Amino acid sequence: MLENTVVTVTGSCVSCVSSGGGAAAGPRLNNNQLYKFSYTTEVLLDRTRGSKEGRAGYKISTNVDINLVWRDPSSKDNQLIQLAISNVRVEPASHRPQKKNVLHGSTAESVLGKTRLAALTKPFLVHLKNGKAKAFYSYWAEPAIIKNLKRGLASLLQVQLNTGKVVEVNHTVIPPSVNTVDFVFKQNDVSGRCTVEYKAVKGQVTRTKLLETCKAEETGFTTHSQVLGVSTKSSSVTVFTLEDGFIRSVVAEEAHSLAVNARRSAGAKVVSRQTLTLVGTEAGPLEAAGKDVAGVVKSIDAKLAAVGIVAEKVKSQCKGCPSLFEHWQAHQKQLEPASLSKTTAPRSFLALIQSIRKASKDEILKVLKSTSKTSLPQVVDAVTSSQTTASLDAMLEFLNFTDAKGLVLQERFLYACGFASHPNERMLQALLDILKGKIGSSDIKESVVIIMGALVHKLCQKGGCNLPVVMQVKKLILDGPDNTQVESEVQMYLLALKNSLLPEAIPIFTKYAESEVGAYNTIALTALQRYDVKLMTDEVKRTVNRVYHQNRRIYEKNVRVAAADVVFSSDPSYFEVKNLLLSIGNLPHEMNKYMVSKIQDLLRFQMPASKIINQVMKDMISHNYNRFAKVGSSSAFSGFMAQSADMTSTYSLDILYSGSGIMRRSNMNIYGASNGAVLHGLQVAIEAQGLESLIAATPDEGEEDLESFAGMSALLFDVQLRPVTFFKGYSDLMSKMFSMTGDPMNVVKGLILLTDHSEVIQLQSGLKASAEFQGGLAIDISGGMEISLWYRESKTSVNNRGALVVTGNLTVDMDFMRAGVEVSFETAASLDFITTVQFSEYPFLVCIQMDKATFPISEYLTKYESLSSGKSIVSRKSRKQLIPGSEFPLHQENSNMCKKVFDSSW
Repeated sequence: MLENTVVTVTGSCVSCVSSGGGAAAGPRLNNNQLYKFSYTTEVLLDRTRGSKEGRAGYKISTNVDINLVWRDPSSKDNQLIQLAISNVRVEPASHRPQKKNVLHGSTAESVLGKTRLAALTKPFLVHLKNGKAKAFYSYWAEPAIIKNLKRGLASLLQVQLNTGKVVEVNHTVIPPSVNTVDFVFKQNDVSGRCTVEYKAVKGQVTRTKLLETCKAEETGFTTHSQVLGVSTKSSSVTVFTLEDGFIRSVVAEEAHSLAVNARRSAGAKVVSRQTLTLVGTEAGPLEAAGKDVAGVVKSIDAKLAAVGIVAEKVKSQCKGCPSLFEHWQAHQKQLEPASLSKTTAPRSFLALIQSIRKASKDEILKVLKSTSKTSLPQVVDAVTSSQTTASLDAMLEFLNFTDAKGLVLQERFLYACGFASHPNERMLQALLDILKGKIGSSDIKESVVIIMGALVHKLCQKGGCNLPVVMQVKKLILDGPDNTQVESEVQMYLLALKNSLLPEAIPIFTKYAESEVGAYNTIALTALQRYDVKLMTDEVKRTVNRVYHQNRRIYEKNVRVAAADVVFSSDPSYFEVKNLLLSIGNLPHEMNKYMVSKIQDLLRFQMPASKIINQVMKDMISHNYNRFAKVGSSSAFSGFMAQSADMTSTYSLDILYSGSGIMRRSNMNIYGASNGAVLHGLQVAIEAQGLESLIAATPDEGEEDLESFAGMSALLFDVQLRPVTFFKGYSDLMSKMFSMTGDPMNVVKGLILLTDHSEVIQLQSGLKASAEFQGGLAIDISGGMEISLWYRESKTSVNNRGALVVTGNLTVDMDFMRAGVEVSFETAASLDFITTVQFSEYPFLVCIQMDKATFPISEYLTKYESLSSGKSIVSRKSRKQLIPGSEFPLHQENSNMCKKVFDSSW
């Protein structure tokens, strides 16, 4: 019967009536006839766009004899057939010189080994029913790779002669009375359970396997961020030529390509081809007697068993591979702090992760306990980023969170959890357990809660929002702000909610946006700016506008400009924008200048709000010289860092000063956009307040009673980190003033696993391709603030150093033979942002500099082929280019000011 089926009747079929009579659902074999075929299966690997050197890979050619063993007397499409492989040859996939031919001088027996070759040439059985493979009979003792190769050959006998669309959930028996066309079958084959579409036209059937629907046991994982992730593209088409109701030839081609979204030249592809051609027929064995398939199979050979149609997992054994400890010893020097600015650091980091993922907890602990103090933080990065059960258990045993002296290692562990590419609920549970226990440092407690928010966001992205531990943490951070009176704890919970991006947190942020504490206002408003515009309700917009216009109370300038940013980014109405413009002229001097600069930047950079701003500016009351000619030093500017076909990178610099000339807020952002997705790569915000007493200046409105404070907050790859305080309170300020060295304070330093894609691709031929794409970043972000009362000058700096390595490996490992391709690129760069302010007179002089040094980008292509005997061939190719350094352009007013600043310093 036809189960769970949707049938669309429209059309044609190939050989619907065979010589045996009745409607044929699939190919039928004649009794007492031996069909002799030639068969080749080949696999080729290369970078996505190809290369002159040719592809890596190999080809296996054989003869195949096929004959009918048994047919159900009541159903001619219910057949048991035998296949026997002989005359096996193994060759390179493409022609190559003798020196580059790893198979030169080899035979099938020397490559496969005597046991495997004997198993491959041993006959096997396939039960075909209505053109579908219902069972595959072979021997359990055979190596998995041999059974998989046989399954790949058997897959070429599965063909549906009708065309049409039918989605099957169970195995389907199609009654002869159903005249269907356009069938789409969910069919079990070597690739797993897949949706397959058949189209039949004049003696030819085309089978298209919709690979994205295939469900196999081995899957993998990928990075949650689309910008940092890997795109895959797959196709599988098999063309059958039929004659007299049976197969004349089959040609199948399957291709899978993978590429890094941010740089598609770092891509690799695997192509699998199969060809089965009928070369002749001759008299064959007679059909066996029997009532059913099971009985016939047993009568032929009692050791034959239904071993499953779907391919088995092949366990490849690494001969002579180093242990984790040996691997660590080889890479230890590259992970010392002095090497973190070089590309050798992230490359060793990625190699170490691969080794850790295969290691046990005890092996990992041995490395952690043997590592030097200077390289230990980098090892903690690698172990945590590995994201295996063993690596997490090792870290939890190694770290003592009750010890306040272990802050550096504890925070590196927590940050690595926050940047995790594919975290699971167990990682979140581990952080929750740490929080419930005794924590020696208040800074670590803050980081635990803040990072839990980031993990909640990533787990919710994967559909895990209703997992018990996620629900528990959601309740904790949603209730947190109202369950404590301690200011630092309220900020901690708000930052965790900012990371979580939970829609349920929007009312909480809306409430705290109007709080009497400036720090709460800023966190709440910057958090609201991260949400999808569709979630910005009228109530949220009314609240944000009230904050900007100070309808209920006086707010600090940096809070008001944060509110303005939310308004501009939340699809503002005509009247919202008009009221913002009308406020210019009635604001503190520097805020006036900032708002003018912000509006001009939105228009110049053609941000979404620019359309409505242009409409409002047609009104001369809102837009006139009196409003837009305000003097001051505050500014907002956006620009392009890099543009390519794959990715666009932009930056923005917003700086707000107090009326006395001291910087109030500096905010630098870097965004990456690819395929419509946006990643907030970096945000470094420096805030200072209550410093007017140092220069006997008058504070601005609403800022008269602010405590002296300066600090920095960083957001990295969409993860908010724990803010860093430079000083807090007048006494702390004065002690820091006299001990200030000008050296920047570190905000974040370490190794981050940016891209992490692992996938096992089951090919129709029975072979499996393993894809591993990883991207590692060594990063060092620091910031500092200097104030000279003698020279009446202040300087703030943000220094960013980074080295990036991305590698992509695509390998087909047959146990006895291995071929693969590796694509990679690497770069090391620096970006400095320096602001110099001279406040000896008003308007004070401000110079903003944003410089990048000349940096290299290197690309590598490696192809390799090896045999189990140890013989191997490796070819490498590289390309390097230098990207010239430059100072990023800002507005002309800044250029003029910089000339005055540096002229006056001489």
